[in-house]
Amino acid sequence: MSVNYSAGLSPYEHKGKCGMPEKIESGEVLIEKSHKLSDLIKESKLTVVFTGAGISTSAGIPDFRGPEGVWTLEKQGKSSECNITFEDAVPTFSHRCLVQMEQKGLIHFVISQNVDGLHVRSGFPRDRLAELHGNMFTQKCQLCNREFVMDFVSPTMGLKSTGSKCLHKKRRGNCRGVLCDTILDWEDALPDDQLEMSEKFSRAAELAIVIGSSLQIIPAGNLPLFTKRNQGKLVIINLQTTKHDKHADLRIYGYADEVMKIVAEDLKITVPDYQGPSVCLQSLRAMPDLPAFKKATSNARKRKQPTVASNCSNSEGNFPDTKTSGNKQKQELNESKVKAELNLQNNIALPTVAQELETSPGKSMHLTSSQLKQEIST
Repeated sequence: MSVNYSAGLSPYEHKGKCGMPEKIESGEVLIEKSHKLSDLIKESKLTVVFTGAGISTSAGIPDFRGPEGVWTLEKQGKSSECNITFEDAVPTFSHRCLVQMEQKGLIHFVISQNVDGLHVRSGFPRDRLAELHGNMFTQKCQLCNREFVMDFVSPTMGLKSTGSKCLHKKRRGNCRGVLCDTILDWEDALPDDQLEMSEKFSRAAELAIVIGSSLQIIPAGNLPLFTKRNQGKLVIINLQTTKHDKHADLRIYGYADEVMKIVAEDLKITVPDYQGPSVCLQSLRAMPDLPAFKKATSNARKRKQPTVASNCSNSEGNFPDTKTSGNKQKQELNESKVKAELNLQNNIALPTVAQELETSPGKSMHLTSSQLKQEIST
């Protein structure tokens, strides 16, 4: 499937500001600001990273609102030329750098709006990652709530049935529940468990780093402000202005990889070359203690965008709920309330034979395309 996945979403009018000019810091300024970011990372005891499309552009995946973004060209009556597929896209230096930073305890959680699967395929621990808008490579069982990481993209979007059955082994045969994709369509509710973890980490963080996002989609785009409200610091790395720039303690106009290469050198981090897709289910580092908080209402969890920038109502980034026409009926999934920690501490190479964890519902496993094809044919 082409990386222009947005062509498969439902029509939606309000896609935010598109085509805003990009700004790039001069070399000396970029280096100086990157050094400041390195110092902030060293000083922080709990750091959260928030990523958007800009972290994946160097992998050949276009952004949405840049000068040549998918939605920018769409408004001009043009279509984006995508010469790469999701399967062929390779995690960028920034993706791989975040893996090393997590292993060294320099960052503690990543919140991503991206559906390209590059964080998971780079080996970033699944239990330290929230993919708020889904993942093209994951499918979820409607019956037992298990998640499967595939080595191929889902044939559907919008939380629909993929036509495959769950292969989880039970005492008497397989689960046989229906597998559904995890890709949100417009105004689908964000996954409760991942949004809850994102809010907990954002509130507890001493430092929030935004990489490659204009922060226009809500409620995801407002998460970095939780860190600011609790006296934490905010860093934004993006070529275009964002609606939360005025709250940033450090604002860097630069390409993600250029900034992260300087940071990696400052932190004495060696970022290995990409060796192929792999999945790491659990971090080797202990889960930090996070304070409890009141959950958001279900309406506040829906994926929305402000119709115009002036919809930002106050300095804390609160948005009024905007009603749009053409709301489609959502496909309701049977959500399990079981919460358990993952037990696997090693990487699973995607091309290998599938492995399943001996765990309770809600835990992850890996499934290869060859096995799924065999299941479809039976």
